[in-house]
Formats: sequence, structure tokens, C-alpha cells
Amino acid sequence: MGRDAIKASENPCFRCRKEAARYNDKLNSREGAAEMLGVSVSSLADYELGITKVIPVDKVVLMAELYNAPELKTWYCASECPIGRSYPIPTEPLTSVERTTMRLLKSLKQTSVDEVRETLIDITADGVISDDERVDLAEILQYIDELIKAAGELKLIGSKIMNGG
Repeated sequence: MGRDAIKASENPCFRCRKEAARYNDKLNSREGAAEMLGVSVSSLADYELGITKVIPVDKVVLMAELYNAPELKTWYCASECPIGRSYPIPTEPLTSVERTTMRLLKSLKQTSVDEVRETLIDITADGVISDDERVDLAEILQYIDELIKAAGELKLIGSKIMNGG
């Protein structure tokens, strides 16, 4: 049992259930959570221990709603979905709303935005992207990915707050 608890503690499904248990005592046990999710205790244990290769999407959505953990959806999309793995999705554990907001606002400094805008205009003005422009375009795409991740994380945190978390 002790070994399973250590292995489970690394799993987002387990972590989110335990965090939600602070507000709903029934979620402290796998039995209570399994009943609320409409799954067997062994299925929930398999999800939390990483034994199940792919958790059914409807169960991930239900866990995210029951646990007030929208980050479970992004974790699933970023790690389990072959399409989602190719998109910039926040995958780290959520930080505070203040820290996430500051990271996003820092990326949106007017000088950074102006520089990206001007570089994009230079790259695309002639309708052809040359080899030397590809380097600049790759940097811009990386900048955009970071904006998307920060904005997505802020949206997740805001969703938790709006749902009482």
C-alpha cells in the first residue's frame, strides 16, 4: 500500500482528488471518489497509479468537474491525446493567479509586442519566407507558444476560482 501511495502521488488524477478532498471529505477515499465518478475502485486505482494506458475521456472530464480541476483536461490533452501533444498546452502544476498574471503581462510588454509585429511584417511583406527569415519566424512561434501557455494557465486558474476553488 505504501508503495502505491508514493507512485500515485506523482499522478495528476490522484493529486487533484486529494486537493479536492479538502473541500469534500468523500473524496478522501478511492471508494468515495469511485462512487461519485461511477467507476469501480479498482478502475480509479488504475487511473491514479498509471496502470490504465488511456483513461476514458468522459471520466477525465467528470474528474475535472468533480474535483474542480480543469487542469486535468489540459494534462490529458497534452499527455494522452496525440493531437493535443502537438499544441502549446499548460502542463506544469498550476501556480498562483498573481504569478501567472505577471508572467503573461511580462510577455505582453509593448516593446516585445511591437518587435514581434515589426518582424512579422518584415517576414511576410513580400509573400515569401526566405531561409534567413525562418529563424526569426521560429522565434516568433516560440514566443506565441509561451503566450498561449501563460494565457491558458491563467484561464485554468480563473476557472478554478470562479468555481469556488
